Amino acid sequence: MARSGRSSQKSGARRVTLGILIFGALALIVAQSAPQISGFFVPARTTISDRIGAPADTSFWAQISGQSDRERRIRELENEVRDLARYKAAAISMAERMEAYESILNLMGEPPERGVTARITTVVDGPFAQTVLANAGRLQGVEPGAIALNEGGLVGRVTQLGDRSSRILLVSNYQSQLPALGEVSGVRAVMQGKDRDRGVLKDMPEAAEFIEGERILSSGEGGAFPRGLVVGTVTKQGNDWIVKLAMREHSSGYVRMIAPPEIVEPLPEAELPVAVPEETAASASQGAQ
Repeated sequence: MARSGRSSQKSGARRVTLGILIFGALALIVAQSAPQISGFFVPARTTISDRIGAPADTSFWAQISGQSDRERRIRELENEVRDLARYKAAAISMAERMEAYESILNLMGEPPERGVTARITTVVDGPFAQTVLANAGRLQGVEPGAIALNEGGLVGRVTQLGDRSSRILLVSNYQSQLPALGEVSGVRAVMQGKDRDRGVLKDMPEAAEFIEGERILSSGEGGAFPRGLVVGTVTKQGNDWIVKLAMREHSSGYVRMIAPPEIVEPLPEAELPVAVPEETAASASQGAQ
């Protein structure tokens, strides 16, 4: 008797559930057919469809094969190209404006850069000597004291020059002394090589601090290096300011050796040509006639 009672209760619950489902289906049919009722359910149906059916335009095979990721990457690259096109237009406009300003001010620009690109053939990376040997020399146009650069920044300076090779003393060498300055702070110091990847800043002015993470550039003082070459980024370790050398971050095995800075000394007053006034020159020419 107890079992028959429970089975009758289960069958009754099934009938109630079936009735609810049938009633719900009829209600959906009525909602689709009646404009007033369907309008009430449109916002909810749209939201649910957007959440559930968002990837409906991407097939399952596209997700498995990686096609959807490639299409997403293509869209990102297209956006980057559009941004770069805007930056290019702005850069061209600024370059034209700068050229016009230089012409108006009669500004003397930087001399054209002369350089030779060479491959590094030998590296001496010991604790007391850090130099590299490049396969270009005097016959290829490398000048004594040339400055070596790579994609990252300043590499060093040519200390020995042969007909077909050049030895470059790296800025990481402990004997290297490079006048430098902070790009943002403007603080000047001398960078000395510390180890293979770093340098340390010394001879700083009192009560002067670099900005953590700023770039260090060559200051051009002393005339050995041009001004504005990227050396690295600075961080503080204890009481020392340490420079992480940029040349180590981008090293392809090639260096470009450019001519050292050349500043023409002015002539002494005794050697200057004497300027003749125009009136005197005109009278002299008339007398000669």
